[in-house]
Amino acid sequence: MKFTYNRILSYFFRGLLVLTPLAVTCYVIYTIFFFVDGLIPVPFPGIGILMVIGLITFAGYLASLFFTKPLFEWFERGLFKIPLVSLLYTSIKDLMSAFVGDKKKFSSPVIVQVSETVSRLGFLTQEDLSIIGKPDLVAVYFPHSYNVSGNVFLVKRELVTPLKGVKSSDVMKFMVSGGVSPLEH
Repeated sequence: MKFTYNRILSYFFRGLLVLTPLAVTCYVIYTIFFFVDGLIPVPFPGIGILMVIGLITFAGYLASLFFTKPLFEWFERGLFKIPLVSLLYTSIKDLMSAFVGDKKKFSSPVIVQVSETVSRLGFLTQEDLSIIGKPDLVAVYFPHSYNVSGNVFLVKRELVTPLKGVKSSDVMKFMVSGGVSPLEH
């Protein structure tokens, strides 16, 4: 009887391990899909999300054109003059540009020696801190595991070693997963 009970319990936990990530992933995708689809209310499901994707792509196209680019820059300068809006807008824009665009910030994974026996993985975000009078320091971002946050530390340049041959996305996945996801070449 005990053998059967342990085996059933083992199958249950194995099933949880298989189905939970799948269910949570499906739920998140489902929720995001219907949220974005609902931004433009149309009676046919899926058309709203296509319209949002088209609108975002069209805005990106307009922002890159020679004759409309100054209009976007003028609008952005206007946002910079509004105190609270400026702080929020620039923070969101910097976060977005860290992941997409020409100036991706999380593209330089590094290992930082914290002590003689401990090192941490992070991302080099600023190589020149001479503006604050610290030319010998660099800024390194350390994401938290299982969280959407992290810390920025100013670290002596000689304690930072760039990681060669490892993709930034794999390093981020490794750190966010608490070291559970494997690093691949």
